[in-house]
Amino acid sequence: MITIEKNLLILVDGSSYLYRAYYAFPSFTNNSGFPTGAIYGVLSMFRRLFLKYKPSHIAVIFDAKGKTFRDDIFVEYKIYRPPIPQELKVQIDPLHKIIKAMGIPLLVIPGVEADDVIGTLALAAEKDGFNVLISTNDKDMAQLVTDNIKLIHLVSHKIIGPKEVLDQYGIPPELIIDFLALMGDSSDNIPGVPGVGIKTAQFLLRTFGGIIKIYSDLEKVASLSFRGSQTIMTKLEINKETAFLSYKLATIKTDVLLEWTSGQLIKRSPSIQELIKLLIFYNLRRWVVYLKEDQWWLDSFHKEKIAIPNSAPILKERDLPESVHELLLSNYSSILDKQVFSLWLKTIQNKKFFSFALHTHSSSKLHINIIGLSLAITLGHAAYLPISHDYLNVPVQLQCSYVLSSLKPLFEDKNIMKVGHNFHYIQKIFKKHNIVLKGALFDTMLASYVLNSRCHSNDLLKLAESWLNHKTVKLTEITKPGSNRLNFYKIPLDIATYYAAECADIILKLYFKLFSELEKNLELRYIFENIETVLVPVIARIENNGVLIDCSILEVHSQELNDRLHSLKQEAYRLAGKSFNLLSPKQIQEIIYDLQNTNSIKNKSDVLCSSTKDILIDVTKKNLLHEIILEYRSLFKLKSTYTDKLPFMITPSSNRIHTSYHQALTITGRLSSSHPNLQNIPIRSREGRRIRQAFIAEKNYYILSSDYSQIELRIIAHLSQDQNLLLAFSKEQDIHCSMASEVFGVAINSVSQQQRRTAKAINFGLIYGMSSFGLARYLNISIKEAKIYRDRYFSQYQRILDFIIKTQREVVEKGYASTLNGRRIYFPDITSTNTIRRKAAERSAVNALIQGTAADIIKKTMIDVDKWLLTQDSYKIKMIMQVHDELVFEVRKDIIEETSVQIRQLMESVIKLDVPLSVNIGVGYNWDQTH
Repeated sequence: MITIEKNLLILVDGSSYLYRAYYAFPSFTNNSGFPTGAIYGVLSMFRRLFLKYKPSHIAVIFDAKGKTFRDDIFVEYKIYRPPIPQELKVQIDPLHKIIKAMGIPLLVIPGVEADDVIGTLALAAEKDGFNVLISTNDKDMAQLVTDNIKLIHLVSHKIIGPKEVLDQYGIPPELIIDFLALMGDSSDNIPGVPGVGIKTAQFLLRTFGGIIKIYSDLEKVASLSFRGSQTIMTKLEINKETAFLSYKLATIKTDVLLEWTSGQLIKRSPSIQELIKLLIFYNLRRWVVYLKEDQWWLDSFHKEKIAIPNSAPILKERDLPESVHELLLSNYSSILDKQVFSLWLKTIQNKKFFSFALHTHSSSKLHINIIGLSLAITLGHAAYLPISHDYLNVPVQLQCSYVLSSLKPLFEDKNIMKVGHNFHYIQKIFKKHNIVLKGALFDTMLASYVLNSRCHSNDLLKLAESWLNHKTVKLTEITKPGSNRLNFYKIPLDIATYYAAECADIILKLYFKLFSELEKNLELRYIFENIETVLVPVIARIENNGVLIDCSILEVHSQELNDRLHSLKQEAYRLAGKSFNLLSPKQIQEIIYDLQNTNSIKNKSDVLCSSTKDILIDVTKKNLLHEIILEYRSLFKLKSTYTDKLPFMITPSSNRIHTSYHQALTITGRLSSSHPNLQNIPIRSREGRRIRQAFIAEKNYYILSSDYSQIELRIIAHLSQDQNLLLAFSKEQDIHCSMASEVFGVAINSVSQQQRRTAKAINFGLIYGMSSFGLARYLNISIKEAKIYRDRYFSQYQRILDFIIKTQREVVEKGYASTLNGRRIYFPDITSTNTIRRKAAERSAVNALIQGTAADIIKKTMIDVDKWLLTQDSYKIKMIMQVHDELVFEVRKDIIEETSVQIRQLMESVIKLDVPLSVNIGVGYNWDQTH
C-alpha cells in the first residue's frame, strides 16, 4: 500500500503545466492525427509529482475562458500575450476529461484567474491545519508563501519557502506584491514604475517596507545616498497612480467564493472504464500500465480489477503473457523483460532495419559506460533498454553483457541496415565490447553535414529542430540545472525512457527526411555514401593506432620555454617601465598607448577600439616591446597547449596519444582534431619543429610523411584552365619561382628568395580575394606598389581572375559554391545588404571551393590508402595521423622503400586533374625529420 502524507494538500497550477508541457514535449498525435503532446506532458508531470509527495488532498486548477476582473481594472492587462495555439487549445477539453476520470478534483472558475483560486484554497487549507504545496512556475505565487504554504517548481521540484523567496528575490514574501508593483511584470503587462528595476525596487522595499510607506514620505527617497535618488523620486511621484494600479493587478485574490473547501479536495475513485477508453483513444497506453503499476492517485484502487485492452500493440506476438502486451501498448516504453527484448530482436531481424541511440556516462576519457540503448523500428514508436540506472528502488534491469551479446549479431549482420547519429563515437564504444558495425549504415549527423555544413549541428536535438521543426525534451531539463545536476543514470526510468526513446524516434524521423533530401542530388549522395560514411571506420583505425610520444624531449623543451618566457617577461617589464600581464589585451593596449610615438593613432580611444594584434602590428612594428609580446604569447601558447599538456594525454595502456578527429565541424569539409589539436602545431618555426621531434617511431620503425605538394594551386590550375599555370605545373617547375619570374620580369633561375616569398604571398593572397590594401599591409609595401603587383599578376594569369569572378557570380546566383566532387558550401551573406558581410562572403567563396575540393581529395586518399593497408600486416605499417594535406605513417624499416612507392602511387592517382598531383615523401625517426 502507498503511504499517504496526511494533511498535505497539493494545488497544481494546471495552466502553467499545460503551457510547459506543450512547449517541452513532442507533438504526438493519436491514430486520427489529433495532437496529444501537451496531454502526455501534463500527465507525466502529474505522475512524477504525486508519486514523490503522495498527498492526501489534491486539486488541479485551470484558468477559465473569458475575461477576469483584472481586465475590467486595466484593459491592457495581458494584452501582449499571444493567443493560445490551436494545437494546444484542442487538447484542453480532453485533458480535463482525463483528469476528472482519474478522480482528481479539477477547478475552473470564471471571472478570476487560476492564481486567485489557488490563493483562496491555500489560505483556507492553512487555517484548517494543512501543509500546502503549490506546484507552479509563476513568480506571482511567491506572495502566498508562509511557513505552511510553499511553492514547488513544476520541473525541478525545488521547494520554495520564505527563506528561498528571500534568497531569490532579495525581499520576503509579504513584499512580493510591492516588488511587482514597482518593477512591473512584462509577461502580464503590469506596467510598474518606469525606470525602476530589480535593484532599485529591492533597495526601496528593504529601506521603507512597502509602497504605501514609500509614498508616505517621497522626500526621503530623494535624500537617500544612492545614485539617481532624485530622479527615482520624480519617477515615483509621476507614476503614483500606475504603481497602485500595478499593486492591485499583482495582488492574488484570496476570497474567491468557492463551493469547494480543502476538506472536499480528497482524491475520488476514478471512472476506470471511462479513463481507459480515453487513454487508449489518445494513444496514452503507457498510463494504462501505470494503473496497475503504481496507483498513484487512489489508495483504494487495489480493490478494483482493471481489464487491460489487448488492441493495437506495437509488435504482435500471439502467445505472449498479458504483462508483455501491457508494456507494448505505449508509444515509448522501457524494456525490462527478456521476452519483450526477444520480441524486439525478432522484429528487427525480420524488418532488416532499425534506428538506435547509445546513452553513455563518461567518468574519464578512458572509461565510458553504457547507461542504456534506445531502439526504433517504425515512426512514433520506440523503446528504451536501460542497463545501468542506479538510484533508490530502481527497477531490475537486464544485464549489460546479456544485452550486448544479444544485440551483437544484429549490429554485425550485413543484411540489416542501421540508422544512428555519430557512428564515429558509437564505434569507439562498441570496440570496447567487441562489436563491429557492419552492413549499410546511415549516420544522421553526417547526412545533415553533407547537405548543409553551414547550418549543421552535431547535436541531435538541434537537428530535430532545424530539419523536422520539432522541439524535443533536452537532457538538461530532466537532469536538473546547475550544481544539483544529476547524471543520466540517476534519472528515474519513466523520465529517462521518454527522453531516450525519443532520441531513437528522432533519429528515424531524420533518416526519412535527410535521405529524401540526398536523393534529390546524386553528387551529395555520392559524397555521403562513398566518402563520409566510408571514412568513419578509417578515422577510427587512425585514432586507435595513435602516435608515440617522447616525453623527455617535451620536458626539456618545456623547461627551455619556461626560461625563455621568464626572460621575455623581465625584458618587457624593463621596456614598459612597470610589470603587466603580457596575456591581457587591455593591459597591453594601455602600455602600447603610453609608449606610442607614431601619428598612426590619434587618441587613446582609437587604440582601445583596435584589436591587440592590429595594435601590435600596425602601431608598434618597429618597437622592440611589440616583438617581445608577440613572441611571449606565441611561446606561451605552445607551452600551455603542447609541451606541458601532451604528456598528460598519453593513454597508459598504449603509451600513445590518441587524438580525436571530427568529420562534421568545418564548413569546407576538412577534418579537424582535438585532444590534442594536431592541425595547429607549427611546422615552420623552430619551436614548432621541436614539438614535432617528440612525435617518434617505435624501435625498428620509421615515421613516413606523405604530403600533397601545392595541392590548392593545382586545383586552381585545373578549375581555371589558366595556360600559364598549367604549363608551369606540366614542366614541374617551382610554381612560386615561376610566378615570381612572371610578375617581376626576371629569369626563373634569377629569382631571389625574397621575390619567391613575395610571389607566394601574392599567389594565395590574390586568389583568395586579398585587396591591394591587404597585400600592401601583408608585405609591408606601399599600396601603389601592391597594386602594380596585383595588375601584373592578373595580366599574366587572366584566366584565374576570370575564374574568381565566375565563381563569385555563381555563388550569388545559387547561394553556394560546389567543389569538384559536388560538395556544397553555402554562403548566406553573399546577397547581404551589408557590404562588409557581402564582400567577406565573396572572398570566402573561392577559398572554400578550393579547400573543399582539397578536403574531398585527402578524404578519398585516406579511404584508398586504408583499403590497401587492410591487405597488409598491421604490425608492419600503420596510418597514425592526418594533418591538412599530409598523411603520416609508422613503417617498419625493412619495408620503407616499397611502402613509399605504394603510398605515392595511391595518393597521386586518387583523382585525375589536368595537372599531375605531386606528393612529397619524407622519412625519419621523428615527425620533424620527415620535412
